[in-house]
Amino acid sequence: MPETLPLQTLTAVLGTPITSVTGRLRGRLRDVAVATGAEAGRVAGLVLKSRKGLELVPARDVRWTPGGALELRPEAVLNPLRGDENFILLRQDLLDRQIIDVHGRKVVRVNDVNLRWQPDDGSAEQLCVMEVEVGLRGAMRRLLSGAIPRPALERLVAKFPSRVIPWNFVDVIEVDPARRVKLNIEHERLAQLHPSDIADILEELAPAERAAVLRALDEEVAADTLEEVEPRLQKSLVQALDSETAAGIVEEMDPSAAADLLAELPEERSEAILDEMGPEERHEVEELLEFREDSAAGRMTTEYIAVSRAAAVADGIRALREFEGDPETITEIYLTEPNGSLQGVVPLARMVLARPETRMEILAEPRFVTCRADQHENEVAELFDKYNLRALPVVDAGGRLVGVVEADHVIAFLRARGY
Repeated sequence: MPETLPLQTLTAVLGTPITSVTGRLRGRLRDVAVATGAEAGRVAGLVLKSRKGLELVPARDVRWTPGGALELRPEAVLNPLRGDENFILLRQDLLDRQIIDVHGRKVVRVNDVNLRWQPDDGSAEQLCVMEVEVGLRGAMRRLLSGAIPRPALERLVAKFPSRVIPWNFVDVIEVDPARRVKLNIEHERLAQLHPSDIADILEELAPAERAAVLRALDEEVAADTLEEVEPRLQKSLVQALDSETAAGIVEEMDPSAAADLLAELPEERSEAILDEMGPEERHEVEELLEFREDSAAGRMTTEYIAVSRAAAVADGIRALREFEGDPETITEIYLTEPNGSLQGVVPLARMVLARPETRMEILAEPRFVTCRADQHENEVAELFDKYNLRALPVVDAGGRLVGVVEADHVIAFLRARGY
């Protein structure tokens, strides 16, 4: 077989006669079974429809003839298709399915699949999946297949631009536990995307597929992603998860975002998730749930860094290193008295540029802005706008620091209002 054999489309090869070496018709190609895991992309077998029903033959036992047929090698063994094989069946499981184009950071629909015979160890040919068609070319080929002669069809579809995704950039979503094919799919490449990109992908998927992707992500990545999606979709996603899985993700969320999410759920569902959470995380979220959602306390996070008013820069650096929250959210270090009263605010950049022995109090802003825990979110937004704030400390009636409203929190509730 020549090494330069062109790409063959799944649409074109389906229905191809499969004969014995003597030319006797054994059946026609019904589907193509593709391996997963380490052998991903290699065609493991061909499914033919014969008089006995659907049968599976290993791909290595089939060769492509010059006449355009598939011929069984003499040693070929056909077995009934049981229905529990761990393959992707391209026609059944991939065509018309939504897939994640990890390279393009979007969701697309598979219109066709391109295959090629390639040398395998120099002694035989191995049929491999090369790419999936996601553009008009594949859609038109599918639509007109059988309606006009194949050569004319190929000339026609060649006028449309080719939009393909290499197979190694495709992550398939398996959503239905009742399906015959069980896929063991790694989502490392998906997890490497920015949470905002993953959130955009989730919004394009069907509900069951969204939940399948979220379950496949690391809990920390899933939490970051959940914080990026719209509140209504947040609620839908969490409702689709079991309480234990949901709790693991909610624990990794910013406490303020977690409280906002749980407040939108039915009380019974919210309680079930809280019961599955660790004591410390549950306590933080339950405290925030006590406040009105439209208040400063309802929008604040309890994850911040505070040190003694008498602390040195070295103490502040140590506190930053030991901080268990998301360090990217920290823009300020807060100075407090033993009773928790707020005494000063030190910008993070000013602290890291100072010598370790410098007193934090010397680096503090001469004036700083705070808000009351019961202050309305509209007033909070006005303070951010007026003073160009990145974070706003929230204090109780006694002036004690109880939390921090971050710029992201303000942007989130303004966006929810359509601003």
